[in-house]
Amino acid sequence: MQIKQRMWAAVAISVLALASPIALAEVKIAVVDVQRAILNSEEAKRLLVQIQEEFKTDDAKINTIKTNAAALLERLQKDAEVMSVDEKRRIQQEIESYNNDFVYERQKLQKAINARQTELFSGTEAKIQRAIEDLVLKNDYDLILPRGAALYVGDLYDITRKVTEKLNEMDASSRPKS
Repeated sequence: MQIKQRMWAAVAISVLALASPIALAEVKIAVVDVQRAILNSEEAKRLLVQIQEEFKTDDAKINTIKTNAAALLERLQKDAEVMSVDEKRRIQQEIESYNNDFVYERQKLQKAINARQTELFSGTEAKIQRAIEDLVLKNDYDLILPRGAALYVGDLYDITRKVTEKLNEMDASSRPKS
């Protein structure tokens, strides 16, 4: 019984091996890393700089909290032997307070950044779809898959750079000339 199964498996593999090159020669396949294509586009770079500018003050506030906590921690480590128990406890409470402030401010900032990114990148899905459709028409692709869906893909089949270039072309043509 096992010999018969092995023989059928060998026949099936042989048939697939012979049929696959013929089938693949007729189908033009590509993969794209959509997130990377978007993030490498000029528009995304501009938007990310804009977001950094908007939240620069909040980021500075978080860095100040972190610096103050680090200074207190350093002082506690350096002077612990000469400090009273009450002073150590007070400094530890201050450090804990700074830590709580740091966590709270960081989470608040991250939520605000995420909301702003979602707002700014809201039209991106339609643009990426148009860019991919344009590449499909120009290059006669039959199938485009997300890069993450493939276990291995050679660079020849990855069109992420082409999608980014198409996004940049679309962005340049839609921006007012200065």
